[in-house]
Amino acid sequence: MPNARRLAPFALLLAATVLSPPAAAAPAEGPSPVFTGRDLFDLSAASDPQISPDGRTVAYVRRSADIMTDKARSSIWLINVATGEQRPLVAGTGDHFSPRWSPDGRRLAYASTGEGGAPQLFVRWMDTGQSVRVTGLPDSPQGIAWSPDGRRIAYLMNVPDEGPKLGSAPDKPEGAQWAKPLEILDKVTYRTDDAGYLKPGFDKIFMVDANGGAPRQLTFGAYHDGAPEWTPDGRAILFSAVRKPDWEMTVVDSEVYKLDLDTGNVTALTSRNGPDAAPAASPDGRSIAYLGFDDHMKGYEQASLYVMSANGGSPRLIAPNLDRGINQIHWSADGRAIYAGYEEGGSLTVSRIGLDGSVRPITHEAADAGYDRPYAGGAFTVAKNGTIAFTTSTFDRPADVAISSGGAKRQLTRLNDLNLGAKNLGTLRSFVATAPDGAKVPSWLLLPPTYQEGQRVPTILEIHGGPYAAYGPHFSTDYQQYAAAGYAVLYTNPRGSTGYGQGFADGIEKTYPASNFDDLMAAVDAAVASGVADPDNLFVTGGSGGGILTAWIVGKTNRFKAAASQKPVTNWTSMSLTSDGTPFFAPYWMGSLPWENYQAYWSRSPLSLMANVKTPTLVVVGASDYRTPVSEAEQLYSALKLQRVPTALVKVPEASHGGIASRPSQSAAKASAIIAWFDRFRKKPDASSVVSTNGTSPAAAQ
Repeated sequence: MPNARRLAPFALLLAATVLSPPAAAAPAEGPSPVFTGRDLFDLSAASDPQISPDGRTVAYVRRSADIMTDKARSSIWLINVATGEQRPLVAGTGDHFSPRWSPDGRRLAYASTGEGGAPQLFVRWMDTGQSVRVTGLPDSPQGIAWSPDGRRIAYLMNVPDEGPKLGSAPDKPEGAQWAKPLEILDKVTYRTDDAGYLKPGFDKIFMVDANGGAPRQLTFGAYHDGAPEWTPDGRAILFSAVRKPDWEMTVVDSEVYKLDLDTGNVTALTSRNGPDAAPAASPDGRSIAYLGFDDHMKGYEQASLYVMSANGGSPRLIAPNLDRGINQIHWSADGRAIYAGYEEGGSLTVSRIGLDGSVRPITHEAADAGYDRPYAGGAFTVAKNGTIAFTTSTFDRPADVAISSGGAKRQLTRLNDLNLGAKNLGTLRSFVATAPDGAKVPSWLLLPPTYQEGQRVPTILEIHGGPYAAYGPHFSTDYQQYAAAGYAVLYTNPRGSTGYGQGFADGIEKTYPASNFDDLMAAVDAAVASGVADPDNLFVTGGSGGGILTAWIVGKTNRFKAAASQKPVTNWTSMSLTSDGTPFFAPYWMGSLPWENYQAYWSRSPLSLMANVKTPTLVVVGASDYRTPVSEAEQLYSALKLQRVPTALVKVPEASHGGIASRPSQSAAKASAIIAWFDRFRKKPDASSVVSTNGTSPAAAQ
């Protein structure tokens, strides 16, 4: 299709040249002044910032779109911290990712598909610019970690297993074309959303010489091991795993292990009932920091910071009064503190946490590299001098690279200023709504580009997934497309959202989705009271957890003109038995197995409210979704049909749950379909009653 589109204008031009006399050329149509689906192909985003040990250079992964293949591509770039100068390190054919500095900063390891096939491990000498491939792997290396002396690299890779056997087929005659052999599954988790149906095998730790050679497998056994972390003396590797007989059903009880490289012995350093993960050895090797919590069988529990001795003794909770879920840690060079990242207020805060429990925030502005919706998150690394490199984003720009040094933040990249600087984007307002019980609900309103003060506009309530996740004041391609179509976008962090403390997250414990309804309606009421949201032109959508809540909301109220439920759960019984999280959802989210308390499952399922639904509801799902499987969306679609409620089912071909917006054309088309659905039921204002900022009516501007 792209080639046909490119050739068609040429053919028409040739025909006009041959058959018609010369004529004055018509002026070319200029680019759209607002954000459109086509603009997704022009965006770039920074991720995985890795600052060199001396703090002078940042390597990062730049993700951009290839319009000819309709895929995201990744390249590795370097930034001179002093000057801000950028240059590509590894680009061109293939994807290039996971840059990791050697301890002396003279080399950079990375993974690349540039030679075709599976990603391989490469090492680049920074002084000469020469690269060497150090592996010939059948699968992608993950968790790349340099040894302290820079001579070896450890990594994680899946090792194939023979799999279960049951009988055999007859011998096939030579040249015969038979059906494919039987597929026999015996694992609890036999498919995942990011990998599809799993081939038999286990993730194991390997080590390879940094100059290349045959890798050596370090861990063995019928269970998955976690990413490696070296001890400072280079004689052992730390990792986290569930190495227990019932490991398949033990989803929240990992331990920290120590692998002795001389003997091959693996020793468990933790033993509590609950997950222990992300081990990191102190610079002097005397202590190990790690993350974990005591398992109380909740839907979500915040991970806290612990420190224990190098041999696993005397674990100690650090900063017990920090009521936040820590997700990333790095030791300071002096070993006196630990840099920690945790969600807070819709963004990622990075703080220096002293071993005495003191907490000193360094930045509150770290952000995630994704940009279809404004999720909280982000990544950071720390140089020996304490300079921090991190990703950051605003409501009108995707993720860039920034540093913080000596208390001052400085943004190093502005990847989208050229293309987005010419766009009239939606603008953001923040506010806090109050739920009926007095609880505060953090909220934001993205206003249309043509919005004028005092104007009421159609408003979309867009609900985040998770539900244990959070939105923040960050860039969103979906939202900018909705705003360009004339809609305000209301988004919130209702109870259950992360980054506001364990008590806030516990607000939906064993009651979700019903317990979110009042928080969300309070935000809608506040948006109406502000004079922005048109009470007669309200719409609702959301994905995953937001899709569940969308389906729930239309069963509880008719105040919305139309809805779009994206990748929802509609029947908790079928979801808990078909999702890729089978061992987790039933005991932790529902509190029982389906046959033990069927009524509890049904009472929390949106399908139980179908008799009440009158709102026209679009259903959207990825065709390869294994988190909230396609059958969940199809059940909702069929129920709406039986209820004679206007509906349509949109499937995104070959898209997983997490990858539903990974192909730019599909992401744009999905947003366009939702806008078209809402436009179908939108109450149109009198076009002459309001004049936009460019002198045209809003209807004409859209």
